[in-house]
Amino acid sequence: MGGVAAIFSEAQIQFVGDSMNAIAEEVFRILLSLVAGGIIGLEREVRDKTAGFRTLIFISMGATLFTILSARLADGNDPSRISANIITGIGFLGAGAILREGARIIGLTTAATIWLTAALGMAIGGGQYLLAGVALIVSTVVLWIFPLIEAGIDALRELHTYEILSEPDLDLMQQIESEVKTCGLHLRSKRFWKENGKLRCSWNVRGSPRKHKKFREFLFNHPKVIEFRY
Repeated sequence: MGGVAAIFSEAQIQFVGDSMNAIAEEVFRILLSLVAGGIIGLEREVRDKTAGFRTLIFISMGATLFTILSARLADGNDPSRISANIITGIGFLGAGAILREGARIIGLTTAATIWLTAALGMAIGGGQYLLAGVALIVSTVVLWIFPLIEAGIDALRELHTYEILSEPDLDLMQQIESEVKTCGLHLRSKRFWKENGKLRCSWNVRGSPRKHKKFREFLFNHPKVIEFRY
């Protein structure tokens, strides 16, 4: 009897030890997802975006917890049953970050960041540490370094709206449009309206500073252009 009791005792100790190890592993995943969400959220918080530091931490930790629970509660069924719905839920959450501001759509990067943070949380919850780590490093580079590259590109491709007042001469409008193309500028939109017997037009163009300077010289020297501003 003593030998049987010893075997049961050892089995119980082994079971408790395995349970404690599993719990410790899951707690580690939760804490790791907190760090991952915090790293992504810090950049959004610095830039004062709608989904900031705490929001992205909660998203990451929530995705990790749901992934862990999905595996725990599967009980012989499909372990992806719960975690698969994370994608749907995050889709609705991300959609709420997308807003219309005048003619611009803002929040797309924040929505994509929400989606990515949830994916990181799921990867951590599934124990895919290497995959999550690589994705976290790449996404951090994209969020912190790429805006500097974008700023450099924007500096080479300035967007200006030129408002021009002239005599009501449609030929002049054709000349201006032709000059926009000659200067190598990209015409995004144009608008014309009459004002006190004069013709006022608005040209929305994009291009390098050098090309804009050439276009302004054309407007300044054209005898039919009464005034222009940008």
